[in-house]
Amino acid sequence: MGHVLRRFVLLWTGVLNLLNNNEDSNNTASQSNTSQTRMGKMMSIEWLGQTIASGSWIVSVFVYGLVSTGDYLQLVAASSWMLSNIASVISIK
Repeated sequence: MGHVLRRFVLLWTGVLNLLNNNEDSNNTASQSNTSQTRMGKMMSIEWLGQTIASGSWIVSVFVYGLVSTGDYLQLVAASSWMLSNIASVISIK
């Protein structure tokens, strides 16, 4: 398996590189986000796929019935996912 301490050092430097790269990508992401329209976001494959998946998950919970606590947790998770998708469109100015 190798030396555990050496893996930690490699991970630590990798995390620092990742954090430094994220600062640059956050600036470009915020710049591209301002030029994106709500309709453009809603027509993107990523948004459509996630919205369809979360909607299907919500429907499947009702099709199979709300019998146990786990079913309610599934409904909360699917609904949260759907609300997150909707909020990502509403937050575009």
